[in-house]
Amino acid sequence: MARKLKLVKGASPRGALVYGMRIFEPGAVATVEDARVKLADGSAGRVTMHFIEGSRAQIRRQLMQSIDAFFELLDES
Repeated sequence: MARKLKLVKGASPRGALVYGMRIFEPGAVATVEDARVKLADGSAGRVTMHFIEGSRAQIRRQLMQSIDAFFELLDES
């Protein structure tokens, strides 16, 4: 069972990560486009979608590497 999250005073600023995942049959994907996000202030943004092919183990390994790289780049800026 998941533990309840607690707000810690003095903690780092919080954010919202938008993501989605789905496994398709081999050869089923023809194109991948950006996803649109409508923000609370009425403006819009885009989320770049990524495509990884391989076995479940290969996809998982590449996804974990991509997540690590995403946060490394985020920490540099």
